[in-house]
Amino acid sequence: MAANNNSDPILDEGGGGGVKHEAVGEAGEGKGGGGGAAATQAPAAMLPRSGSRPQLDLSGAAIHGNLEDRNPTILLPNQSDDISHLALDIGGSLIKLVYFSRHAEHSSEDKRKLSTKRRLGMLNGGRRSYPVLGGRLHFVKFETGKLNECLDFISSKQLHRGGVDSPSWRSGAQPDNIVIKATGGGAFKYADLFKERLGVSLEKEDEMDCLVAGANFLLKSIRHEAFTHMDGQKEYVQIDQNDLFPFLLVNVGSGVSIIKVDGHGKFQRVSGTNVGGGTYWGLGRLMTKCKSFDELLELSQRGDNSTIDMLVGDIYGGLDYSKIGLSASTIASSFGKTISDDKELSDYRPEDISLSLLRMISYNIGQISYLNALRYGLKRIFFGGFFIRGHAYTMDTISFAVNFWSKGEAKAMFLRHEGFLGALGAFMSYEKHGLDDLRIHHLVERFPMGAPYISWMEKFVQKGTQITAPVPVGFPVTTGMGGFERPTAKGDILRSDASAALNVGVLHLVPTLDVFPLLEDPKMYEPNTIDLDLNEYKYWFKILSDHLPDLVDKAVASEGGTDDAKRRGDAFAHAFSAHLARLMEEPAAYGKFGLANLLELREECLREFQFVDAYVSIKQRENEASLAVLPDLLMELDSMNEEARLLALIEGVLAANIFDWGSRACIDDFDMFKKRMLADKKGQPYKRALLFVDNSGADVVLGMIPLARELLRNGTEVVLVANSLPALNDVTANELPGIVAEAAKHCGILRKAAEAGGLIFDAMAGIQDDLKDEPVSVPLMVVENGCGSPCIDFRQVSSELAAAAKDADLLILEGMGRSLHTNLNARFKCDTLKLAMVKNQRLAEKLFNGNIYDCICKFEPVHLT
Repeated sequence: MAANNNSDPILDEGGGGGVKHEAVGEAGEGKGGGGGAAATQAPAAMLPRSGSRPQLDLSGAAIHGNLEDRNPTILLPNQSDDISHLALDIGGSLIKLVYFSRHAEHSSEDKRKLSTKRRLGMLNGGRRSYPVLGGRLHFVKFETGKLNECLDFISSKQLHRGGVDSPSWRSGAQPDNIVIKATGGGAFKYADLFKERLGVSLEKEDEMDCLVAGANFLLKSIRHEAFTHMDGQKEYVQIDQNDLFPFLLVNVGSGVSIIKVDGHGKFQRVSGTNVGGGTYWGLGRLMTKCKSFDELLELSQRGDNSTIDMLVGDIYGGLDYSKIGLSASTIASSFGKTISDDKELSDYRPEDISLSLLRMISYNIGQISYLNALRYGLKRIFFGGFFIRGHAYTMDTISFAVNFWSKGEAKAMFLRHEGFLGALGAFMSYEKHGLDDLRIHHLVERFPMGAPYISWMEKFVQKGTQITAPVPVGFPVTTGMGGFERPTAKGDILRSDASAALNVGVLHLVPTLDVFPLLEDPKMYEPNTIDLDLNEYKYWFKILSDHLPDLVDKAVASEGGTDDAKRRGDAFAHAFSAHLARLMEEPAAYGKFGLANLLELREECLREFQFVDAYVSIKQRENEASLAVLPDLLMELDSMNEEARLLALIEGVLAANIFDWGSRACIDDFDMFKKRMLADKKGQPYKRALLFVDNSGADVVLGMIPLARELLRNGTEVVLVANSLPALNDVTANELPGIVAEAAKHCGILRKAAEAGGLIFDAMAGIQDDLKDEPVSVPLMVVENGCGSPCIDFRQVSSELAAAAKDADLLILEGMGRSLHTNLNARFKCDTLKLAMVKNQRLAEKLFNGNIYDCICKFEPVHLT
C-alpha cells in the first residue's frame, strides 16, 4: 500500500509543538485559541462562605507552558463556575500578585459526545460531565516602592471587579464593599491607599499560614516545581506525595523565616535571620548606586569577588586547606581584602561588590538553614522567596553551603514559583478550593509571550521581524513578563534580555486530565524515549528551524493567504525561533524537556498566533482521496483468508509492505500478535480495543479504520482515540466522526458499529443494499485524548479516554509520535501493539541501530510485561 506522501516532514524529521512562553497571561486560550489579551477576571465582591457560592476548583491544577519560565501561569482544568480571584502578598521590598482568569471558550456537548459518555458511564452520579470551563493562574510582581504601578495594573485589567470581560464589568455594575485577600506587612500599611485608589478593602491573611499553604500546594500539585542547583547544573526533583512531610521551608524575602512543615496546616516557625534580601538590596544600593534589585543581581553576574573577599588561598599561599576540606577558592572572610587595601569605595568595581555581597548573604542563609535542618533531623530544605530570583550564583552558593556543612547528607531545593508562596496561599484562602483532591496531572504549564498592559499579539505582528528572544514587550515603566522588571524598549526595537532566566509560565487548569488507568506504574512512567543532551538539542533544533519556512507557508495558506495571516506567520516564525534560541542557551530553561515537549512547542506557538489548524486543507484533500479508494480496499481485504488479511491490515497501518518492500522490521512481533488474534480469539477475544490514530488521509482511512473493522468483525468494541486539538496533519476527534460516517456508507460492519457507538444517528442515504457483511452490535466510538501534540503523555489524558480505558484489554499505538518519540518503553496493564515506520535516520540509528523507513511491530502481551 502506498505511503501517505503528504505526511508532514517535520514529524518525519522531528515534529513540532508548543509550549507557550507567558507569565502574566496575555495568551491564547487553552483549547486552540490565541491572540490578544486574555480575558482575565477577579471577584466582583467577596461573599460570605456558603455552599451556594461559586467555588474555585483547583483539582487538576498544572503549570501552563515550559517548565523554566519564571512564575508560569497555572491551568485549572476542572473550573466550571464563573469566578475570578485576585490575591496579593505585599512585602517590604516586593508586591506579588496571583490572579485567576477563566477560559472564555465552551465546548458544546453534541450527540456523539453525550452518547459516548453515557456508554462509558460518565453521566452517572456525582461525576462532573466534561468538558468544563477551565481557567488560569497568572503571576506578576512589582517593587513595593512603585506601588502605584501595581494599582495601575489592577485597574487597567479591572481585576478587582472581575476583569474587563466579566459580566459585571460589561453591565456597568459597580459592586460595593469589594474585598481582596492580602498578606504581608503591606496589607496593613497600604490598606488605606488601596481603598482610596481602587475602592477595595484588603482582608488580611496570616503571613506564615499563606507561605506554608502556597508551598504545599506547589509541591503537591506541580510536577516540575522543585529542583536542585549545583555547579550551574539544574536537576528537577519529583516529590513523592506520600513522603512530602516533614520538610524545612526557608522563605528569603527582606528577612528570612525558617519554618518546619509537618503537614497541611501543621507548621511552626523555628528560626530566622534579619540578614536577607533586604540586606543585600540595601547595602548594594548604598555601595553601588543601583536603582533596582534586578540591576544589582545583573551586576553580580559580571563580578569577581576575589578582588574583595579574602579567600583560603590568600591565607595559605594559593593552596587548599585540604585537611579540613577547604579549597583555595573558598571564602575565608567576606570583604576581608578591603581591610588591608588602601582604597576608597569608589576604587572597587560595583560588579565585584555586588557579587561579594550576594555570596556573603547566601552562604549564611544556607548555613543557618542547614543547622536548623540538623536540629530537627530533616534532609530536605526548600528555599523560596524573591531573593533567589532563579539566580544561578545565589542557588549555587546556598547549595554549596548546605552540601558542605551536611557533608552531602542534606539537599537544598528550590521552587520555580519561589516568590509567590505567600500570594498563592492568600489566593487559596478565599474558599476551601479542593486542595486535598488536587492531582499533578490536572495542571499544565504553558509559556506564551505576554506583557501585562498591552496586546502581545499586536506588538508581535507589528514588530515580529525584530524579535530575537522570547521576552515580552515591556510597557514603559511597568513590569515585564512574570513581573520581573525589564529595561524598557529602545526606540521601536523590541528588546530581548536572554539573561533574564525566566522560569515560570501560566498554570492552566484544563478540562479534566487524568492519569491513564492502564499505565503499569504511573510513578515510573516516562513518556520521552530519548533524553535530549546538547548534541540532540542541536540536531532537533536544526530540524525544526529548517522546516519553519514550509510550515509558515502552510499556516498562511490555511488562513487564505491574507495580509494579516502573512504578518502573523512572520511573527510566529520569529517567536518560535526565539523559543528555540532560549532553549539552546539554557536547555533546562523550561523545565525537564524531552523530545515530546520539543515537538509540542511548535503546536502551542502556532495556536498562540491564532493558526488553529495549519494543515486543514491538506487533511481535507487527503481524506477525500483516501475515502474514494476505501471500498476497493475493503473488497480486496474481504477476499483474503484471516491470516493474509491480518498481515495486509498491519502493512496498511504502516503504510508500507514491511516484509516485501525491502524495509527491515527492526522489531517484528507480528507472529505473536497473529497467534493472539487468530489462534486464541475463539477462547478469549478482546473485549475493548483502544486505537490511537495518527495522521489524516491514508493513515487513518486506509490503515486504522480497516484494522478497527477487523476487530469489530471479531466482536471487539473499538474506541478510536484522536487528538483534542490539531497538530501537524494528525486527525482530530472532531474530524473523525465525519470520516467514519463516510466510510460507513460502504460497509455494513462500520455502519452498525458506528450507530451503536453514537457516531451515526439518522438513516443514511446512499448505503448499498447488497452489502453482505453480517450485522454486529458492538460499538465503534471516538474519544479525544486531551492532547494537541504529535505525541502523548499518559500522565495527562482526557477523562473521556480514562473512562474508556477501564474496560480495555488491547491498546494499539500507531505512528512515530505516540509509539517512538514517546511510549516506546512504556508498559501497560493490558496487551499493547506499537506500530510505526521510522522516518528519521538519526532516530533509527539511535533506537535500533537501523535505517530510515525501518518499521516496528512491537507486541507486548500483558503476561510478558
